[in-house]
Amino acid sequence: MKLSIIIPIFNEIDKIEMLLSNIANIKGDFEVLFADGGSEDGTLLAIGKRYRIIHSEKGRAIQMNTAAKQSSGDVLLFLHCDSLLPEDALTEIEGILDKGFDVGCFRLRFNSNHILMKCCGVLSNLRVKYRHIAFGDQGIFLKREVFEKVGGFEDLPLMEDYKLSMILKGRYKIGQTNGKIITSDRRFIEGGILSTMLKMQRLQYMFRKGVDINIIASMYRH
Repeated sequence: MKLSIIIPIFNEIDKIEMLLSNIANIKGDFEVLFADGGSEDGTLLAIGKRYRIIHSEKGRAIQMNTAAKQSSGDVLLFLHCDSLLPEDALTEIEGILDKGFDVGCFRLRFNSNHILMKCCGVLSNLRVKYRHIAFGDQGIFLKREVFEKVGGFEDLPLMEDYKLSMILKGRYKIGQTNGKIITSDRRFIEGGILSTMLKMQRLQYMFRKGVDINIIASMYRH
């Protein structure tokens, strides 16, 4: 298996060093592509020449699709900049693929001991198990042929990961690793944990019901 880790970035100077340290500790042979949407805060200087930087228009879906086209792996892992992988991530991914899955994700744990964040992580993992839907903060990975077959990420201002999962759900089973990805609770802290959880559930419901994604994106930003 040749793995390509694709990370969309835009002005991530406050998170990039921790991510770079995390990547350096991952065991195995893989390539990393940072898909940049026009960072101007020193993020690219921090990455330097350690990993490939792919430039594209701003927009997470566009950035990830652009980098995917320039990657060489037969398995693609899409990673958020504020999520950290376990050291044996490659072994975990291979274990899922060896079980016959073409699509998978990691079990999620937030970097918080708050009871609500623990509940949020558990519910996210149960969503994968019973609803077969994974979000980007869970580190979605899939075979390149599958990604290309479904047309990659749809160019949406928000929830491109949700839409991809909805498309995959009807055609592929999704495997979930035993190892956990650790994701930042920053957005929950900034917006209030319970308020953010309820807001995200509302926006996801609106998305499923076909509400204009631009309206949803505007509500998310505010």
